[in-house]
Amino acid sequence: MRPKVVILDVNRRRHHVVLAPNVTLLQALRDLGYTDVKSGCEKGDCGACAVLMDGKAVNSCLVLAWQADGSEIITNAGLGTMDDPHPLQEAFADNGAVQCGYCSPGMILSAKALLDRTPHPSREEIIRGISGNLCRCTGYIQIVEAIQSLTKGAK
Repeated sequence: MRPKVVILDVNRRRHHVVLAPNVTLLQALRDLGYTDVKSGCEKGDCGACAVLMDGKAVNSCLVLAWQADGSEIITNAGLGTMDDPHPLQEAFADNGAVQCGYCSPGMILSAKALLDRTPHPSREEIIRGISGNLCRCTGYIQIVEAIQSLTKGAK
């Protein structure tokens, strides 16, 4: 397998990287220093590695890096900063939706993708929207409440 130059636009920074065709987006992002993208199951079951790729939440362990060539990739760190957090990051903190924190980056990005396409989701839509993300600490109640806190007219 011959390496290929791949352009990864991550959090508004462009990276030109030479990668083998079998390198996953997860591996490439972590090698570039994006440690907020967590490596969990590495088979698409847990959602810890979720990122936004052109606005859609994807498990980066299931995407080959070359498939993301030229796409806009946003990680949790690209949403906000400690000084200026994204409303979802604030809502997770304010609602106690972060315990160990391992699932939080992927969960927040899945929630962002949901709210971008459905600004006023019902509780059931929120539950479906984060169903690809596993959390072993919170029991999901605080996570759902955090997302609901940002919706107007949520049921």
